[in-house]
Amino acid sequence: MSGAGGTATAQSDTVAGDIPVDTPRLPAREAAESELSKPMYHENDPNFLQRALNQFWDWVAEVFDAAAGAAPGGPAGLAVLVVVVIGLAAALWWRLGTPKRSTRSADALFDSDGPRSAAQHRAAAEAHASALRWTEAVQERMRAIVRSLEERALLDPRPGRTADEAAAEAGRTLPEHATRLRTAARSFDDVTYGGRTADQSSYLSLRTLDLELDEAKPLLPGTSRGATG
Repeated sequence: MSGAGGTATAQSDTVAGDIPVDTPRLPAREAAESELSKPMYHENDPNFLQRALNQFWDWVAEVFDAAAGAAPGGPAGLAVLVVVVIGLAAALWWRLGTPKRSTRSADALFDSDGPRSAAQHRAAAEAHASALRWTEAVQERMRAIVRSLEERALLDPRPGRTADEAAAEAGRTLPEHATRLRTAARSFDDVTYGGRTADQSSYLSLRTLDLELDEAKPLLPGTSRGATG
């Protein structure tokens, strides 16, 4: 009996050892997630910025791969197209120069240093002329002309006004000087934005115009030229 009992016990132990431990799936998954959520497993994970950058560069790589597949010649053809585009952009930049601002304030007659009177602009113009800085003298004299017309209420003070706009507006009020006002504005633009250098004769012409305008009588609305005497 003892032999039979031993055999039965061994068989029962063998059967019991062959049965796998069956842990339910949900508790096992929760246990695994809890274990993996520990900080020790995430010390070397990329931060949010790094993940965003990685996604961005993956997107760029996909775009270039798609472009390379569509371009004639594959990646080599794409490289040639990029070089051609860069060359065209450089040629346009060299030909046209730095793009100007779309707003008219880029061509404004007065700078942003604050308003100055006509007398102050005239004094600055004379100081530049005495130092033979004719370009700066022309600029200041044109500003003196426009400021003087504003002080006499022949022009409405308006920030951002250009020399051409001032000349056109003043020419309607002072028609006898309209042509010379346009010429003065063109001289200002040439030396300020066109890269040209003024000379003594250009400055003397503007100074004479300034003195004559100071004595000129405006054409009042409804008055003909023949009546302004």
